[in-house]
Amino acid sequence: MSSFPLLAAEEEPNPLLPHVSEVILVGVVFVVLYLLVRKFVVPSFEKTFAARRDAIEGGIARAEQAQAEAAAALANYQAQLADARGEAGQIREQARAEAQRIVEDLRAQAQAESGRIVARGEEQLALQRAQVVRELRGEIGTLAVELAEKIVDQSLADDARVQATVNEFLADLESQDSARSGAPVAASQTGAGS
Repeated sequence: MSSFPLLAAEEEPNPLLPHVSEVILVGVVFVVLYLLVRKFVVPSFEKTFAARRDAIEGGIARAEQAQAEAAAALANYQAQLADARGEAGQIREQARAEAQRIVEDLRAQAQAESGRIVARGEEQLALQRAQVVRELRGEIGTLAVELAEKIVDQSLADDARVQATVNEFLADLESQDSARSGAPVAASQTGAGS
């Protein structure tokens, strides 16, 4: 019986060693699969990887292009903003200059109008003064004649004489008035014919 286990051990194949036919079969299947994978699967993977790489690189390129366009748009925007600020500054300066010019024009007009009003007032004052002097000459002359008649108790009917006396009296009054005020009185405004 002792030989039986040896026979049994000889007839049973070793599980650690494969059969030659299995090795050949596995080698052929491996080569066939390798060729199929290399011919069909690897190119599709390569194509997919290339498409993905192109998409990624294209996306990066598009992103860089978009970033460059954004930077250009930002620079353009900043330039336009600077131009707008400069133009706004010029408009403000023009408005200030225009306002200053208007103020100066209005001031000049007001001064001219004030000068006209003052001149008109002085003219009216001179006319009124002349009129008052004429009226006073007549009244003072009449009063002086009446007073002189009463004092002298004689009639001074001669008009030329009366007029000369009145003018002399008024000239004396004017010289006294100008000596007091220090300003010359326009005696020429009151003529002898008034």
